[in-house]
Amino acid sequence: MTLELRAIRIARKGDDRLLFPPLSLTIPAGEVVTVMGPSGIGKSTLMDFIGGHLAHGFQGQGQVILNGQDITDLPAEARQIGLMFQDAALFPHLSVADNLAFGLTRRVRGGSARAAAVTAALAEAGLDGFGPRDPARLSGGEKARAALMRTLLAEPKALLLDEPFSKLDPDLRADLRRFVFDHIRARAIPVMMVTHDATDAEAAGGPVLRL
Repeated sequence: MTLELRAIRIARKGDDRLLFPPLSLTIPAGEVVTVMGPSGIGKSTLMDFIGGHLAHGFQGQGQVILNGQDITDLPAEARQIGLMFQDAALFPHLSVADNLAFGLTRRVRGGSARAAAVTAALAEAGLDGFGPRDPARLSGGEKARAALMRTLLAEPKALLLDEPFSKLDPDLRADLRRFVFDHIRARAIPVMMVTHDATDAEAAGGPVLRL
């Protein structure tokens, strides 16, 4: 699996000035490209363009190619690109297990098969037995692990991480980084990560793109 960006150009509507120079790059399977730069330069806006949910106040040009397919004009829900943000965004009205089930790919059919997939994902995340819990009772690290597993259960072909570790204390941050990057590499998913923390980039081990 590869994620390729071809001549990406983003500007505010009505303004010819680009947020950053035209961008082209290829992210191979299992690699994490880290995007760094000052606030307001357009890091998260770049992620929005790739994911298919660019805000109305911006205009973008260029191509997003996923596994050889041009997905630039596809709606966000059809792109097969997973998202993970600094806020785990678990649904408060659902149990932990139901949160994971929400992300489960439709390829897994039948109640028993879907329940088994969720149970396995919880165990993989170190959350065995946490399925019936209210997400509000989870720690920050537990929420983040649950959110990642919900994203991975959808079987994305690429992943975008926008400051996913920024709300965690340093020790927990290091543990979660290992958890996230190990799972990414095991699934051979191309990843783009935005962060302000150089230790995140170092842990990711891939190229660093400075906007």
